[in-house]
Amino acid sequence: MRTAMLALAAGLITLRYLPALPGTGLLLTVLAIGVGLLWLRWVRVGLLMLGLAWACIQGQRALDDRLSLQLDGQTLWVEGQVTGLPDNQGGSVRFELSDPASRRHELPRTLRLSWFNGPEVNSGERWRLAVTLKRPRGVVNPAGLDAEAWLLARGIGATGSVKDGQRLAAAQGAWRDTLRQRLMAVDAQGYHGVVTALVLGDGSGISREQWEVLQATGTVHLLVISGTHIGLLAGLMYGLVAGLARLGLWPQALPWLPCACALAFAAACAYGLLAGMQVPVRRALIMLGLVLLWRLRFRHLGVWLPLLAALNAVLLINPLVSLLPGFWLSFVAVAVLMLVFSGRLGAWPWWRAWTRAQWLMAVGLLPALLALGLPISLSGPLANLLAVPWVSIAVLPATLLGTLLLPVPWLGEGLLWLVGGSLGWLFDGLGWLAAWLPAWVPPTLSWGLWLLVAIGVLLALLPSGVPLRPLGWPMVLLAALPGQASLPYGQAQVMQLDVGQGLAVVVRTRHHALLYDAGPRTPGQDAGERIVLPNLRGQGLRRLDLMLISHVHLDHAGGAPAVMRGLPVGAVWSGEADQLPASLGALPCESGRQWQWDGVHFTVWRWADARESNPSSCVLLVEANGERLLLGGDIDAAAERALIASGLDLRADWLQSPHHGSRTSSSQALLNAMQPKGALVSRGYGNSFGHPHPQVLARYRAQGIQVHDNALHGALHLRLGRFEGVVGERERRRFWRDPT
Repeated sequence: MRTAMLALAAGLITLRYLPALPGTGLLLTVLAIGVGLLWLRWVRVGLLMLGLAWACIQGQRALDDRLSLQLDGQTLWVEGQVTGLPDNQGGSVRFELSDPASRRHELPRTLRLSWFNGPEVNSGERWRLAVTLKRPRGVVNPAGLDAEAWLLARGIGATGSVKDGQRLAAAQGAWRDTLRQRLMAVDAQGYHGVVTALVLGDGSGISREQWEVLQATGTVHLLVISGTHIGLLAGLMYGLVAGLARLGLWPQALPWLPCACALAFAAACAYGLLAGMQVPVRRALIMLGLVLLWRLRFRHLGVWLPLLAALNAVLLINPLVSLLPGFWLSFVAVAVLMLVFSGRLGAWPWWRAWTRAQWLMAVGLLPALLALGLPISLSGPLANLLAVPWVSIAVLPATLLGTLLLPVPWLGEGLLWLVGGSLGWLFDGLGWLAAWLPAWVPPTLSWGLWLLVAIGVLLALLPSGVPLRPLGWPMVLLAALPGQASLPYGQAQVMQLDVGQGLAVVVRTRHHALLYDAGPRTPGQDAGERIVLPNLRGQGLRRLDLMLISHVHLDHAGGAPAVMRGLPVGAVWSGEADQLPASLGALPCESGRQWQWDGVHFTVWRWADARESNPSSCVLLVEANGERLLLGGDIDAAAERALIASGLDLRADWLQSPHHGSRTSSSQALLNAMQPKGALVSRGYGNSFGHPHPQVLARYRAQGIQVHDNALHGALHLRLGRFEGVVGERERRRFWRDPT
């Protein structure tokens, strides 16, 4: 039975790894084969085929619900109801609109919208909106969030920006939004956002500094509603009934075990409703329900049955959840605990069981974190050892009780004020741990090395005395090996990151690394923190020798402070050093300066007579084994003429298209002087500036220059010095991504 359930789960999970979904004919064939194998009693293979077929059907349904290509980029009037909890902050609001209707067009069931400088939007309201819609699309880089996968798993068929709108009906039944506003107004000593997250699962009120502390200490799961809280509340209810029964205080006429299971599940469901029944909460409730059912009726079938049953139930309901990191982390965490505590001879003392659970959990989650490219908290075991009981005993019960007592004058608010104080002590301790042991972002491992680490973790978790167990720990340490092979002398690895409407280029040599521009920063979005840093760390970089910021515009310099906070930087140069934040310590870009790193030659240039920001950009020329790349920032045609007149040898194989392919740049004179074979364009998909301009693309085509576009191809990889082509990240096909 267990192997059959594993086979079904394997078929459902295979969806995640498909480069494309099968056509109708092939899908019907897979279904027929699965049914035939079941009829022949080849149950395991048959279930695997049926699981795969079901997952593909659900995946295709989700893809079919996306915005049609004909409507991509169009502005329409739509009507719909606001669902979930809108994020009103920073002069803008982000929210989801369910069941949108348009007079002439069929729309996806859910839209995710942004309204900059718009009015306050509340859950449950009905609006008529003028929206510019886009198909779900995000930046694609080796590391970081895959937005397209996340949107597909959440059932969001289009994103959009609101241009205008009018409220048609006030909120109806939006008690969660009302409660959120009440909680955010409570004096919780600066931790009202955390209190709201604990009660409603809405983390939008948590400050960036608080998020950083939680992420660095691996305690995010404690302070935003997750399976931990669902299980905790259910455990408290179950323990209360069991304790009363043990003391003889439970009514004899009522069997305590069914009542304990029923009350535990009811309490968990009530908490789930409070949290809005989001995907992680629904997953936790399914797991809890099956565990309670196992405890009530099926304990004789072993401890692994409820986990396998929950895994298949979650995947059958929505196979696309396998695209979400939380799915893997929650099931792996439960599996680790079951492996550690089941089948042991004798019982451990409570203190030993608690401490072992924390550090073995950290080890057990290592393969999942490595595969997902997520940071690993070195202080997590110690932080959770202290934080879990603190939140369980001192914070969560008081928070829920204080929320329940809010209608009582002073009482509920006073209790939440005390909760804020206890959270302050907790964050002080977590902040100290985060500074002492910062989170570690491991380099990207090859699949072979990852498999060795996973086998090592499995061996390390086995009981003592098991053969080969001592080999586990050395294999676990393989995770610390450099993820990138050392570059040959005289070659450079160039990666133009996909940062949207901005620029960030990483250049690595054998022993050195520089960052040319750091991506954009907009209200609520910092590409330096969200994109650049994870990809620098994913390449195994622990410091930058140089960060060169071409000029001060935020689409180039916006992410620089986040990069400085996240990695040591040897020096910062810029074409407008005096206008950058003083914290960066930027030095002026000295035109004509040259140096070598590991046989790779670098030259910088800046137009001294520039009077505006764009033409002031610091230009970088990189040469490796005779292959050359010019990084031009946002220089315009006038700066290009000055660059040509400087006498610098501009012959180059590759051009980073200046100013994102603007009409004012990439002049014919520059192209004639360079004679490049390829241009690298960094821009946002569907940007409002019209980049790259058709005239620029026409000049490129006329000269036989091949265009490589971040918006179409994702992050661009170039090995300078080998005279090979450019590889785009989107060439690694995934079924949820639009073709390039």
